[in-house]
Amino acid sequence: MLRVHFSAEDLLDVTFAAEPLPLVELCLALVAGQRTDEPAVFGRWRYRLAREFPAPARPLLELLRPDGDNPGFLEPLVPDFEAALDAVREAGRGLADEELARAVSRSRGGGDPGGWLRALWGQEREAWALLDGALRAAHETVIAPRWGGIRRSFRADVAWRARLLAGHGIKAALASTHPRARWRGTAFEVPGPPHFEAGGPDGRGLGGRGLVLMPSAFWTGRPLLAGLPGGSHVLLYPALTPLPLVAPDGAEGSLDALLGRTRAAVLHRLTDRRTTSELARDLGISLPSVSEHTRTLRAAGLITTERDGKAVLHAATGLGVDLLRSGG
Repeated sequence: MLRVHFSAEDLLDVTFAAEPLPLVELCLALVAGQRTDEPAVFGRWRYRLAREFPAPARPLLELLRPDGDNPGFLEPLVPDFEAALDAVREAGRGLADEELARAVSRSRGGGDPGGWLRALWGQEREAWALLDGALRAAHETVIAPRWGGIRRSFRADVAWRARLLAGHGIKAALASTHPRARWRGTAFEVPGPPHFEAGGPDGRGLGGRGLVLMPSAFWTGRPLLAGLPGGSHVLLYPALTPLPLVAPDGAEGSLDALLGRTRAAVLHRLTDRRTTSELARDLGISLPSVSEHTRTLRAAGLITTERDGKAVLHAATGLGVDLLRSGG
C-alpha cells in the first residue's frame, strides 16, 4: 500500500518535474523489462530489449527488481547523465549495511549470490568501476536512442495533467495517476506493494516540504514515492503514453493529414512552453515559417502566445493537448 498523508499546506505545494531524468528512466526501463504486466503494450519492446541488452550491463539486474523498489542511490534526480553518475558515486559512499542485506536478499542466485553487491557496499574500486560501466552500457543501448520519445511522453503527460489540475484540483490530478488510486480524507492511497507511508494521521502530513510529480515512460506499476534529502518527496507514476506507444517522430499519425507535418510537429513541441527561436532551431525551419504556423494554430485555439520581455512564448492549450492525445 502506498499512503501519503497531506496537510493543507502540502496540497498547495504540489508541482511537476521539469523534465525526465536519465538514470531514473534507465532504472525503470530495466525494471519494466523484467515485468510481465501489460504485454500488449510492452511485450514486443521487452523482446527487443532482451535481444539487444548489453552483457556489461547485466550486473544491474542484481540491483533492480520487477517491483521497482530499487536502491535509491541509483536514481539521483539529476538531469545530466554524467552529473548523475557522479551523484551515484557520491551517494554510494554512505550506503548502509541494512540496505546491503536487503539488496542481497533480493538478488538473483548463482555461484556467489550477492558477492558483487558486497564488494560494492565495501567500496571496492573494481566493483564501482563495474557499476559505472554497467550504467554507461545500459544508457547507451536502452535510453539514449529513445530519449526523444521519452521526452515526448513526459511532456504530453505533464501538459494533460496540469490541465486536469487547473480544471478539477489536485485531488483529481493525483487520483488520475493510477486506476486504483483513492482518497481517504486527506490521505492519498494506492493498493499494492511495496508498502510506503509518508506523513502521518496526526495532521502533519509531508511537513509542507512539497511533492514533485514525475511521469515515467517505462513504469507500469503502482505509483512510487521517494523521499529526498531535503525532506520533500517525488511521486513517480506511469505516463499516459508509455514509450512503446510514442510515435517515432513527434509529428507522425493522423495529425499530419489534419494539420500538415510541420504544423503538427510545432504543436507536439508546445506541450512544453517554447519560444519562436527554440521552435525554429528544433525543427530546422525559419523564424517567419514558425510565426506562420503558430499564427494558424493560435487562430484555431490550439496554442496560446504571450510575451515575456523580448521573448515570445507559445504553449498548447487544453484543446491542443486533447487533439494530440486523440490523434498523435
